[in-house]
Amino acid sequence: MAIEEQDPTTINDCLNKSLSLLEDIKGFEIKCFLSNDEDGFDIFLEIHAGAGGTESQDWAEMLRRMYLKWFDKKRFKYEMISEHKGEEAGIKSCTLKIMGENLYGLMKKESGVHRLVRISPFDSGARRHTSFASVWIYPCVDDDIDIVIEEKDLRIDTYRSSGAGGQHVNTTDSAVRITHLPTKIVVQCQNERSQHKNKETCFKMLKARLYKHEIQKREDKSKKELDSKTDIGWGYQIRSYVLQPYRLVKDLRYNIEDTNPDSVLNGNIDKFIEGSIFRTTK
Repeated sequence: MAIEEQDPTTINDCLNKSLSLLEDIKGFEIKCFLSNDEDGFDIFLEIHAGAGGTESQDWAEMLRRMYLKWFDKKRFKYEMISEHKGEEAGIKSCTLKIMGENLYGLMKKESGVHRLVRISPFDSGARRHTSFASVWIYPCVDDDIDIVIEEKDLRIDTYRSSGAGGQHVNTTDSAVRITHLPTKIVVQCQNERSQHKNKETCFKMLKARLYKHEIQKREDKSKKELDSKTDIGWGYQIRSYVLQPYRLVKDLRYNIEDTNPDSVLNGNIDKFIEGSIFRTTK
């Protein structure tokens, strides 16, 4: 009717409502695919710089910024659990806790090695460098899930926090690191002023890691995951972000591409998040 009456305002309004409806349909479709028990959990996000010093540490921080921007757009809440800064720039590693609807289901396929190719801002010769960083997603399990942790299987270390927090944090051994000896899983927390609270957070993270470990065993993927963790470099990457000599972000598992890496690094990663869900569930 709007076309027959040549009413551009109504036509544009219909188009906008149609686009909004399509987005709603896509959202409901994604929720239908996220039907596993663990898909609704909040997550712990770990990022580790690969070999390469400042280059990889800067890339690790760029990845964290990308995810934080995506979390902001989705209005997910997050908090820093631990952070180890690089000597010159970037971060060596960090752990965040993120809270939101269906987070583990949305993010679990982001686990793996991410590769960056660019002209290095740290190279006076303006040469092209390849950097690697790993991303690992773990479900933040609730207290109803029975994960047995034996005290004899743990090594608990305390150390002085290296992050912000004022005089108290810098002069007491408030940071906590827990190693689960049978699985070699290590968790650490330094964001709280109290050693007791940091220890409590560590136990929650360890429970999440052990739960994910069991999921991996059930899916017969634990060997592949552990192998990829031993070498954050060539042959293990899941996604490449190329800024030079051409511009392309490509997920190597699902053949998903985006020719605007600036947009992707600014948090517009829905194409990759949604693409991984549809390709692994259909």
